[in-house]
Amino acid sequence: MSLHFAAVNTEGIVSDLDMGPAAYRVLLKIRAYCQPGGRIDQTQDQIAKLVGVSRATVITGMRDLELARLLTRINNGAYQLNPMVAPYRSPEDFVAAIKLMAPADRLDHKDFVKSYKQAAADYKAQAEAERERKAKEKTRRESSLHLLPAVG
Repeated sequence: MSLHFAAVNTEGIVSDLDMGPAAYRVLLKIRAYCQPGGRIDQTQDQIAKLVGVSRATVITGMRDLELARLLTRINNGAYQLNPMVAPYRSPEDFVAAIKLMAPADRLDHKDFVKSYKQAAADYKAQAEAERERKAKEKTRRESSLHLLPAVG
């Protein structure tokens, strides 16, 4: 099976996202191995082997791609590329897929880059809050251990 058409030249818009290097490596590899239309059936472990990185690196890259709405998890283990970055068999298939897209998910939407940057900032803030919560919980547990009477 060979593809004769790839979606619009998206590199300029995608590069404006300033995602981590893992996201770009994963995106390029999964574009090469996905089905026409962008369905990805490879597991994270398989993608890691294809890219030559750890599964943790793939998870980080895929998270960035999801935040940018370039990749969507459609069920456990299966993903879908944004139609504007997916390969197609023909220009007609590409145009039909684009017509079905919500305007905000299009790479040419005026707020596409801004939306990704806000989603990435929100994710970082949420992750930092979770780290702080866990650190406080750990401190609370450790201090409560010191209050226990000695046995013996």
